[in-house]
Amino acid sequence: MSHFIPPGKSVPGILLTVLTLLGAGFLLYSLASTEMIPLRFLVPAAIGAAAAAALTFLLTRSPAKKIRFILGILWTVLFLAAAFPAGYLVQDAHKAIRTVTSPKEEVSNLSFYVKTGDAAWSLADAASYTFGILKVQDRDSTDAALSRTADEQGISLAAAEYDGIAQLADALRSGEVGGILLNQAYLGLYEELAGYEEFPGEIRALATESLSHNVGSDASVSETSPESEDPAEALGENTDVITLYISGSDTRETTLPERTRSDVNIIASINPKTHKILLLSTPRDYYVPLSISGGVPDKLTHAGIYGVDVSMDTLEMLYGVDIPYYFRVNFTGFVDIIDALGGIEVQSDYTFDAGGYHFIQGTNQLDGDAALSFCRERYSFAEGDRQRGKNQMAVIRAAIQKAASPAILSEYSSILDSVQNNMETNVPYPLIAGLIREQLESGASWSITTYSVDGTGDTQVPYSMSSSVYVMVPDTATVDHAKELLAEVASAS
Repeated sequence: MSHFIPPGKSVPGILLTVLTLLGAGFLLYSLASTEMIPLRFLVPAAIGAAAAAALTFLLTRSPAKKIRFILGILWTVLFLAAAFPAGYLVQDAHKAIRTVTSPKEEVSNLSFYVKTGDAAWSLADAASYTFGILKVQDRDSTDAALSRTADEQGISLAAAEYDGIAQLADALRSGEVGGILLNQAYLGLYEELAGYEEFPGEIRALATESLSHNVGSDASVSETSPESEDPAEALGENTDVITLYISGSDTRETTLPERTRSDVNIIASINPKTHKILLLSTPRDYYVPLSISGGVPDKLTHAGIYGVDVSMDTLEMLYGVDIPYYFRVNFTGFVDIIDALGGIEVQSDYTFDAGGYHFIQGTNQLDGDAALSFCRERYSFAEGDRQRGKNQMAVIRAAIQKAASPAILSEYSSILDSVQNNMETNVPYPLIAGLIREQLESGASWSITTYSVDGTGDTQVPYSMSSSVYVMVPDTATVDHAKELLAEVASAS
């Protein structure tokens, strides 16, 4: 009877034990809700949680034993100080990935432009003007902008059609029209036209209409659909490979939802069974038919003006492969992500200078701005855009390697902020969770192969323009080899 503990005396121990159970339960719930942790890890974690609660009770059940009771309090405080923050960090990661994979829309910004010295300062001032518009390209968006302006502002503008952006500029410069209506994404194309490089600086916007477009709605897997419950089913019953399009916009100011030229055009083909990854780069100037151009060739980079779906569909046509998913990041986000990782270690094929940075052949430790300059440079190389594509893949490889290292844990919060604010994908969350769970289960290493298709420089008139500019005519032998590499990765052998 001397060991009997009166009920009132054990209350503090019971309360501390309950707190320990709450902290352990919160952490276990957070881990399980991500769907990323293998069961063989969750079971020991649950056993450890039960043991932690038992230890708390054993140490604190008798307040009369002061030393043991104080040790129990210290143990409980330390445990809760670890369990609750860890649980919140796991939930932050869960939320960040959900944000990145949530349904997206793209925005086309169409502006009504006049000359910088024009007397009009609002669309109402220019109500009597005739506005030049593109006859074919982006016509649906142009008509929608005109219609919205008429409906919402009661301003019906006269329009004159032109074959291309050079003709639009000529018409405004000569006074043939008082203004032009143009998708902002097209302004970057003027830098490719001799004699028109300064045109964007000669105009100013009176008003802008922003039009929203759904992205990848047919490729995304709804989280409420049966397919979303099983990552293997999300891929398709007979499909072993995950193929996604990696896109990077060519301006640091553009936010993710805005349609713009795609500077980075890489297909990542991932085989979870063989743990092989192929990174296939296609030069931005590759001269290929776009999925919306009716067979007329254009630069691949221009596909981004019409949406990420058009870029994906165009690459599907080129390589004869299904690309259901995309991963997109802008250059501002690229810098933030690399900095959040604490920099990356990149292998360079050449010694060169770019963007105020000096890169050596071999290993380079780069922060975000330096990595961006490394990715964007092409004039320092005889292979031009071909080498730029190789450098882009080298940076992606380095980022993957850094992200897989324990060193990133110290920058956990900033990495999450950078990821959810600066990148997006339509890869469904269950598929991402399943891949992470399988990787934790197997601990396998991955083999990464990189390849870039080649071509010959030429001067042609692309679909998106009406004047001759530099393009790269595809080398069919390299395209065929790329198809073979894609087939090899897709093989389960």
